[in-house]
Amino acid sequence: MSRAALLVLADGRFPAGGHAHSGGAEAAVKAGRITDAASLEDFCRGRLHTAGLVSAALAASAAVGVDVVELDAAADARTPSPALRGAARKLGRQLLRAGRATWPSAELDALARRFPKGAHQPVVLGAVARVAGLGAVDAAYCAAYEGVSGSATAVVRLLGLDPFEATAVLARLAPELDRVADRAVEAALRVVGEGVGALPAASAPLLEISAEVHAAWPVRLFAS
Repeated sequence: MSRAALLVLADGRFPAGGHAHSGGAEAAVKAGRITDAASLEDFCRGRLHTAGLVSAALAASAAVGVDVVELDAAADARTPSPALRGAARKLGRQLLRAGRATWPSAELDALARRFPKGAHQPVVLGAVARVAGLGAVDAAYCAAYEGVSGSATAVVRLLGLDPFEATAVLARLAPELDRVADRAVEAALRVVGEGVGALPAASAPLLEISAEVHAAWPVRLFAS
C-alpha cells in the first residue's frame, strides 16, 4: 500500500472536478445560513455527519470490493434530490477519467463501460482507491474530508472569508472526521456480510431542498 497514492487522490489539485462544486455552501450563503467561520463550521459539521458519513461508507464499501452496481443503486436511494444525483454522477465521471489516466486498470475500464454517464462519485472514489492500492479507511477519509473541504474552500470565494479561518475550521473538525471515517469502515465491513442495506442513510433534507433551489438559479458560481 502506498500512502503517497492517498496524498495524490486526496489532493485538491487532483483533476476530479470538485473545484466546481460547493457542496451546498453557495445556497447556504445566499440564504444567510453561512455568514462567517462559526456558521461555516456548523454547516460543515452537519454535512460531515450526514452526507459525509454516507459518502464515506459508500467509498469504503467500494474499496473492499462490494459490487459497484449495488452500491450505485444504494447511493441513488440515499440521494432524493435529482440535482444532487446528477452532480454526483458528473463528479463520478470526471473522477473516473482522472483515475483511469493516473492508475490504468481493467477494473476502472469496466466501470466506465458499465456507467457511461457516470456512477456516483463516492462509489467511483472507492473503486479508484482500491485500484491505487488503498484500503477502506483511506477511501473513507478521502470521501469525508472532501465533503467538508470543498465547502470550506467555496466559502472563501463566496464570502471572501480569510482562508486561514477556513482551514482552522477543518482542523477543528478533524476529531469528528476521524469518528466518521471509523463509522464508515465499520459499515463497509457489515455490508460485506449483510448487503447494502447495512449502509448508513443519514439524511440532510435542507441540503436536498437547497440543491433543487440552487439548480434553478439562472446565474451561480458553482455547479452545486
